[in-house]
Amino acid sequence: MVFNYGYLTWEWTSNLRGYSYPLIFASIYKALQLLAKDNVQLLIWVPRLAQAVLAAFADVKLYSLVQHLENSETAKFVFFCQLCSWFTWYSCTRTLTNTMETILTIFALSYYPIKGSKMGNSCKYLALVALAIIIRPTAVIPWMPLVFSHFLQEQRKADLILHNCIPVGLVTVGTSLIIDRVFFGEWVLVQLNFLKFNVLQNLGTFYGSHPWHWYFTQGLPVVLGPHLPFFVHGCALAPRRFRILLLALLWTLLVYSTLSHKEFRFIYPVLPFCMIFCGYSLRYLKAWKKTAASFLLLSNLVPALYTGLVHQRGTLDVMSHIQQLCSHSQQSQAFVFILMPCHSTPFYSHVHCPLKMRFLQCPPDLSGNASYVDEADVFYSDPLGWLNKEFHNDTLLPSHLILFNVLEQEISSFLALKGYEKTATIFHTHVPQGRVGSHISIYRRKTEMNYP
Repeated sequence: MVFNYGYLTWEWTSNLRGYSYPLIFASIYKALQLLAKDNVQLLIWVPRLAQAVLAAFADVKLYSLVQHLENSETAKFVFFCQLCSWFTWYSCTRTLTNTMETILTIFALSYYPIKGSKMGNSCKYLALVALAIIIRPTAVIPWMPLVFSHFLQEQRKADLILHNCIPVGLVTVGTSLIIDRVFFGEWVLVQLNFLKFNVLQNLGTFYGSHPWHWYFTQGLPVVLGPHLPFFVHGCALAPRRFRILLLALLWTLLVYSTLSHKEFRFIYPVLPFCMIFCGYSLRYLKAWKKTAASFLLLSNLVPALYTGLVHQRGTLDVMSHIQQLCSHSQQSQAFVFILMPCHSTPFYSHVHCPLKMRFLQCPPDLSGNASYVDEADVFYSDPLGWLNKEFHNDTLLPSHLILFNVLEQEISSFLALKGYEKTATIFHTHVPQGRVGSHISIYRRKTEMNYP
């Protein structure tokens, strides 16, 4: 959209993703291209900083909401719980649609007409909910009970539908359609395609499946972490008007439980709901208040720092090595092949030059072929045989190979025969598992070109 190079994953070629959210970052890239064309670090960091700033505003909005509904002291504890959450630290700066869905959910909640609130604004909260749905259609799930509850309590139901719901829906969906029409070159309703893929066809199971109770027994407990006992305690203490948030949380967990493929990030948007109940728990602990607050801070600090700065960081660190090839005089002849589980690393968002790169593909089969096996699985079933077949001609060989150390021994004969030498080893995780090793190795082919 900006640099005229990059890579589109299968979700884009299958029209499952909309351009509304990427357009935000494309605008940032365009501005940076004009202001600081050669500063790659800005191109890498500014999108994350923009996401972080939005997340910070959302935290303040959450504080203001509770302060308005209750008092400053309760708001202070809710804010403290939100800032302590290790999963919030881990996720809030990531440029994932789940992160933006969470931010917009908090903004929308600040205008939602909870009983006793004088800040309720139907048009504003519905517009923010609609925007969240455009960015990630799953945002409709937690908002279904909330909107339905509002509808039941609203005395002027016809006005709510005619003067708020319909105009907001038409404007947001219409804008999304036009944006996607411009960039796809055809009329596409990506939200409908998303629904078909993930719900009606349930093709998300291709990327793994979990038992139905996973969100209740593992998902929510892990995301809440040390907040879990405070959440349970707060559910019994919170005022009656906040029960609609608890209902929305349970409804979201139940709906997601019906889908086979489950991930922690999917329930991130309802985490702020939980923080309200955690804040109430701290507010009424009395004698144990300081001890509990200290426990929350310290027990969340360790996993937040470890998962944010240490655990599985190698897939990010390796990109700085790849990016160095951009400044090489023979960049056009460089070819980087990432022999890792698909989508292990960022791609052009951390390179920002038209460097030739490739990774193992793992798109799901959309044709109904029962015997379909993706490229990554084919490779890992026989790595050495796959490499010898794929690169039967030396002119096809990549200049650089990126792989986890667990793969090195199995393809060592190929590396030696084709003249590859290890140039760097990067730490990745203390907990290697399966195809993911503890370190990432970078190999460079010995040629007349003096690559870094």
